[in-house]
Amino acid sequence: MRHLNQMLQDQDEKEEIDMTPMLDVVFILLIFFIVTASFVKEAGIDVNRPEAATAVKKERANILVAISDKGDIWINKRKVDIRSVQANIERLKAENPQGTVVIQADKKSTTDTLIKVMDSARAAGVYDVSIAAQEA
Repeated sequence: MRHLNQMLQDQDEKEEIDMTPMLDVVFILLIFFIVTASFVKEAGIDVNRPEAATAVKKERANILVAISDKGDIWINKRKVDIRSVQANIERLKAENPQGTVVIQADKKSTTDTLIKVMDSARAAGVYDVSIAAQEA
């Protein structure tokens, strides 16, 4: 009897909660959230957007194009020439077929540059083109 009691005490001391399966599950969940998270993309510069009373937040804006007050065009934090805007948008559209184009034009940028960027986006096959504005 004494031997049985000693074995039960030894067994109670050895029992611990194995944390390895829980850590595996947490790690897998972390990877899942990182892969499925939508990260905020930036065009590359801050622009002073005009205000609009009817401005609406666009949820799936994946291709951002910024136009500075000097007419410089920025995509993915890189300054691009107007001639390469179409190729850049085509590449980004291939990476994300559901993506839309949002043009962030500065208040002082010219309409000519804005129209050229819009034409390049449409020539790249993206017809859902929006112009960013601040809510008034």
